[in-house]
Amino acid sequence: MNKPVEQTIGSIALVVKNYDDAIAFYTQKLQFELIEDTDLGNGKRWVLISPPNSSGANLLLAQASNAEQEFAVGNQAGGRVFLFLHTNDFWRDYHLMQANGVEFTEEPRVEEYGTVVVFKDLYGTKWDLLQLTETSV
Repeated sequence: MNKPVEQTIGSIALVVKNYDDAIAFYTQKLQFELIEDTDLGNGKRWVLISPPNSSGANLLLAQASNAEQEFAVGNQAGGRVFLFLHTNDFWRDYHLMQANGVEFTEEPRVEEYGTVVVFKDLYGTKWDLLQLTETSV
């Protein structure tokens, strides 16, 4: 008997300039959790971070190691929003991020699907902070 296909996205690589600066930003300004930081030798590390209480994919912080990768830092989606941070309390997280100095590119807005605002990480990667409406979940 064949098993049904079961797959998940385990991690999403995010190219960064510096491991430690990225860890500090995500854990201090966004309150993410450092899941793993393992030295792989030759300047490489396996660094996994995740939003608090998340059951979704982790972010794998990958420090740029050549010119092509450095060019991608902050622009991995060609200027579009790259990642979507879902929350169960938009205003709590928005105000906390504001207090922590996170840069927003717009004012929060209410859309048919939920409350949303675009913010940038320390390298300029665009994110949506999003609380979906009950009908969108």
